[in-house]
Amino acid sequence: MKIAKILKESLEKGASDVILTSGTFPVLKVNGDVVYLEDYGVYSAEELKNDLFSTMSEKQKKEISEEFELDYSIDLKGYSRFRVNCFFSKNGIGAVFRTIKTELPNFDSLLLPKKLLELASRKNGLILVTGGVGSGKSTTMSAILNYIIENFSRHIITVEDPIEFVFSNGKSLVEQREVGSSTKSFEAGLKYALRQASDVIMIGEMRDLETFRLALRAAETGNLVIATLHTSGTARSISRIIDMFPGDEKDQIMSQLSVSLLGVIWQDLIKTKDGKGRVLSTELLVNNSAIANMIRKGDIHQIPGALETGNKDGMYTMEHNLKKLREAGYIQ
Repeated sequence: MKIAKILKESLEKGASDVILTSGTFPVLKVNGDVVYLEDYGVYSAEELKNDLFSTMSEKQKKEISEEFELDYSIDLKGYSRFRVNCFFSKNGIGAVFRTIKTELPNFDSLLLPKKLLELASRKNGLILVTGGVGSGKSTTMSAILNYIIENFSRHIITVEDPIEFVFSNGKSLVEQREVGSSTKSFEAGLKYALRQASDVIMIGEMRDLETFRLALRAAETGNLVIATLHTSGTARSISRIIDMFPGDEKDQIMSQLSVSLLGVIWQDLIKTKDGKGRVLSTELLVNNSAIANMIRKGDIHQIPGALETGNKDGMYTMEHNLKKLREAGYIQ
């Protein structure tokens, strides 16, 4: 099967993604750049459909045929796992395969701030991991979760779409639930996690209003909640949450967030100086009394200024972190 050879080559070349579309050559994304694999020839719509369907269950084949979109994961035995988004375009079927490293990420190797470990040690509250598509949010969340598993005796429930990193029980007991196979939705998975004696809940993505409501409720009632958002900037992430709610609920949400929020990390992957890899750059907001007061009053526009002066609480801006990376020789 051609698709297996392409996936293996993507691992050899250190690609983050494999893009397969009808009527063109297979494509890799290596350090953010598009690389065509012309040796494999152009994929016809029929050949690509057959190859992609060979990676799916009967249920998944039915879903993609009816819904025209499908998220799932596959395990290329002996090599790696991949997160897959399958779709249809004007040329026919297509898919993007995202490499999931089998080895759990090490916190220190990712250049994540130590303050994040302090926040992850709390027994309740909300930690948001934010950034654009392909910025390494899942890797950061997994590093945080792995730290908790190795150091604390907690009951951890994850709700993911699909499951990416596979965790083993350490000091903590871990249960991973996948949307579509072991729970109907993020909302349902989170709702029932609150009835399952959970201590830590990881939400793969906060997509809708009700999931936000349940996440805040979980953080208020004794759970540490770790979740991702597709946003740029720590202050904008808070604005995004508030703006999702109707006008008559905003005051209540701002009050809840001011109490429950522990911190927000915003991240991006920057090409290294030698062009051979990418390095993580971050911005960290920590919810101290000043930040909490701004959130409660809706003065979100004041948060960037508080970030600049919040060094003693572990806060820093993206600009500050980029400067440090340049000084250390990681980036230009």
